[in-house]
Amino acid sequence: MNENKHATETNWIDPDDAPELTDEFFRQADEFDGSRLVRRGRPKARITKQLLTVRYDKDIVEAFKATGKGWQSRMNDALRDWLKAHHMN
Repeated sequence: MNENKHATETNWIDPDDAPELTDEFFRQADEFDGSRLVRRGRPKARITKQLLTVRYDKDIVEAFKATGKGWQSRMNDALRDWLKAHHMN
């Protein structure tokens, strides 16, 4: 007959063993304005991107993806070059 066994062992951790809360901890902590989380992280870029849903031919996307990481930026650059060549900026 099978016995019921605990899936994992429970290891007691003494709360007195918690690490010190240093100034560095608080510099990296989330900041709240009342109950609203103030977003942190990377500063907003000078030139921002616009999220867009667009459809391209499969062979075009595959060709850019085949160039490796950063293919979307290269596609953006190719479109920018096209605009410059056609004096649309």
